[in-house]
Amino acid sequence: MEDFEEVYRLYYPRVSAFLYKLSGDSALSEELAQETFYQAFRSFHRFRGDSSLFTWLAAIAKHVYYRHVGRKNIHNESIQSLDALAEVYGIEMQTSADGPEETALRRETALALRRALASLPEKYRDVVTLRVYAELPFSEIAAALKITEGSAKVMFFRAKKMLMEELKHEYPM
Repeated sequence: MEDFEEVYRLYYPRVSAFLYKLSGDSALSEELAQETFYQAFRSFHRFRGDSSLFTWLAAIAKHVYYRHVGRKNIHNESIQSLDALAEVYGIEMQTSADGPEETALRRETALALRRALASLPEKYRDVVTLRVYAELPFSEIAAALKITEGSAKVMFFRAKKMLMEELKHEYPM
């Protein structure tokens, strides 16, 4: 097995960036990255190599983040952290150059997207999180979640459909 200090040196920036995409808060992402590596260090002896080290670390980071935020507080997620998700689902988010009305609409859209994401079953939400925020290929998502690659793809596209259906209620086309 690789020396854990080397793992930390190589993967800390990427894990921290992943957590920043989730939280939109650089100080929080650093704090959660530290907790992620603490948890990883405690269970490093159990890493079997079924997935890449980053996939394993991203799965730990995702759990650390959701434990920190808690399902009830998902509405506190930053608006910026949802831009990538909105783009994947074809939802136009306004830019920071917009005026007060556009900014209010952006916040409303972000809140609707957060509620829709929170309403997904956990496995679907995990696939979306790892695909959109960690930018993992389906093969690594499958390894992290102990499902087949085909299942990961199906779950991602079903999640997209569920999110769009949920958002249709708030934003009829």
